[in-house]
Amino acid sequence: PTPPPLPAAPVAAEEAKPAAAERDDAGTVVGAMQSSNAVHAEQALAVGGVKAVPAVRAMARKLGVDLSRVPATGTDGAVTMADVKQAAANGSAKLGAAPAPVAAAAYAAPAPAQVSAPVQSEARTPLSAAGKPMRTQPPGVVAKGQPEPLKGVRRNMARVMADAHSKVVPTTLNDDADIHAWLPGNDVTARLVRSIVVAAQKVPAMNAWFDGEALTRTLHAQVDIGIAVDTDDGLFVPALRNADMLDARGIREGVNRLREQVESRSIAASELSGYTISLSNFGMFAGRYATPVVVPPCVAIVGAGRARHQMTPVMGGVEAHKVIPLSVTFDHRAATGGEAARFLRAMMDDLALAS
Repeated sequence: PTPPPLPAAPVAAEEAKPAAAERDDAGTVVGAMQSSNAVHAEQALAVGGVKAVPAVRAMARKLGVDLSRVPATGTDGAVTMADVKQAAANGSAKLGAAPAPVAAAAYAAPAPAQVSAPVQSEARTPLSAAGKPMRTQPPGVVAKGQPEPLKGVRRNMARVMADAHSKVVPTTLNDDADIHAWLPGNDVTARLVRSIVVAAQKVPAMNAWFDGEALTRTLHAQVDIGIAVDTDDGLFVPALRNADMLDARGIREGVNRLREQVESRSIAASELSGYTISLSNFGMFAGRYATPVVVPPCVAIVGAGRARHQMTPVMGGVEAHKVIPLSVTFDHRAATGGEAARFLRAMMDDLALAS
């Protein structure tokens, strides 16, 4: 049967937007939370006498445009993205270029004004004036960096993670899966997905949704696995549907398709919700164990760390075996420690097989 939709509000796909910086604040990350980019409309910051939003300032730096010399056409005298691009195209406001000369007859030269000498910023040093180490202070108004409001994927990631933290009672179990017997050519991601399927079929309580308000639990016959995909914009978790029906090749093709759609921002909003359990294969970068975040209504998430070799006792001595660190975080309101341990054991047993 088709699982009921997540209780969160529906989201809008982002494939029709021209650039990440201009996308609507649609909830397309680790769940579905509806929001709007209206909160950013008045976020133009007046720095150095020039009013412009952070994205416009970033574009000006990229194109080498001096914002103080760009004619502003935006609301309340703010410099817009179009203003910056126009100035870059006609070369009228290049950084470091001398201002255009003004005809002498155009107006009478004003009397010279008293101009104070520019304030030279002191060289940065970790020592105070007394020669003692300084305590780290929060950045003040003279700091180079400017605060920017989160938007798009990162904004929703922050909201969803905070929401999950407040609604879940998480507990994590860790262990190592011995993959010494693997034959050459095994796909790590495909094997991880298969082991989750096997474990979910043996311990259905972990492949479930939990409603903390109504205190109800929904067990799922199918296994739809949310695959965490890290991007520069933030975290996406598309769903690998019916993973219990896929072989190794089908799993690899499905994961590749989801990753390509995420990277091109062409993935449908419906593919970013409704999974029954999730996988974070962070070990492809670094890290051994973790406490991955369970996003409601799911009950569990699996984290896979970076594979390593360890000395393993065998008959008559020790051998170097390759292992994959595993972390299983689950909502303890919906599953017992015994169920989580049996789930982890089932994963380890399947991963121990040669193929």
